[in-house]
Amino acid sequence: MNGFIHNGEVTELADTVLPLIRTRADLHRWRAADAHGGQMHEAVDILEEAATGDDPADVFAVTQKALASSLTLIMRADDSSGIIGGAIRRLLALHPTVAERAGVAPAKLVDWMIDFQFHNRCDFFTIDPVAYAPALGDVGMARYRTRLDAIRAGISPPPPPDDWRDPDRHERSRLEYNDRRLAVFDRDLDAVIRTHARDQKRAAWLEDTAEALAEIGEYDLAIDWAHRASLHDQGHQALTASETWCNLLAAHRPEDLLAARTEVFRRWPSSTTASRLYGAAGDEWSALSAEVTATLSDQPRDAVAFSLFTLDDPRRAWEQARALRLSPDDSLWLDLIKRYEKIDKLAVLDPLVGLVDAELEYTGVGHYKAAARHLKRMRTIAKGTDRASSVDELIADLREDNRRRPRLQQEFDKAGLP
Repeated sequence: MNGFIHNGEVTELADTVLPLIRTRADLHRWRAADAHGGQMHEAVDILEEAATGDDPADVFAVTQKALASSLTLIMRADDSSGIIGGAIRRLLALHPTVAERAGVAPAKLVDWMIDFQFHNRCDFFTIDPVAYAPALGDVGMARYRTRLDAIRAGISPPPPPDDWRDPDRHERSRLEYNDRRLAVFDRDLDAVIRTHARDQKRAAWLEDTAEALAEIGEYDLAIDWAHRASLHDQGHQALTASETWCNLLAAHRPEDLLAARTEVFRRWPSSTTASRLYGAAGDEWSALSAEVTATLSDQPRDAVAFSLFTLDDPRRAWEQARALRLSPDDSLWLDLIKRYEKIDKLAVLDPLVGLVDAELEYTGVGHYKAAARHLKRMRTIAKGTDRASSVDELIADLREDNRRRPRLQQEFDKAGLP
């Protein structure tokens, strides 16, 4: 990609930042990649602090070099944790800001933007032309559009819908993305809807339309499109869109939020949607409580999680877990046991037995360690009570039943079990 050199000199800022970005280390191991990603975030911290200083041209030049090095580096890294990618996104967010402060020539900036999107071997990331508009100015934006039009003229017509082969797929995708962002920049309602909603076959596209309309201040339309997205189907995209709808209402029509939260809960009953309904209900919760309780009773885990985490009522959660027969191997028992132990410590011994049994359904050191940990906790709880002997008898029985699992015996020994 095109580079920017700050007076042909390696500056103090570059000497500080770039060694934190660049490395010859083997980053195919995710631990090494994560460690280096942390270093990269330190570099971005330094650049962000320097961005308000007296030499924006230097900051821009170093940011540019840091980006180029980062994009090369991530291609050979196991960034499963996303730490390196997060640092690159921070650099990309900083780039247009420092470009404006540095007064970068629009022609050079346009060259870089086109190169980044269309000729970059690392195509994991996008840039937003709207963010670059202050740095480009009217002349630069016109030049940028001209370059996009030239690329558009040079690609083949789109293939039929049933033909997955498209030699210009990358270019077409980037052009469509730019069309969406430039429609937002132009504040062109028709173009925003056309480019974002497309054929309206996916809830996510309707949600994209809502977000773009909100970005240009068309909040009523945005709310309508987000609602349409939430009603599109019962899938996860529609559920995600329902949260966008509710967030828009909270910001711009709060008087309609409770009805919306109620609608969303009824369409997708869960501890999450119940919690959000509870947060919106305020003084009106008493009128909704019975319905939420009855609806969640068909979903024991959600019912217990809602009572425990949202209502902060461990007694209620405990009663529901028992009455609704929460699965004995459900990890939610760990949170419930931790809270209920303060109310009735001996009562939690029975669900702990269930967790031990669930772990020993499987072989493997991880399961053995977990079972030993639960049993050790049971001994601590039962110590000095009439349940202590029964816990030790349980451990003896488990040792006998699993006498052909030497690794289990070792983990029980390490935990100090009898």
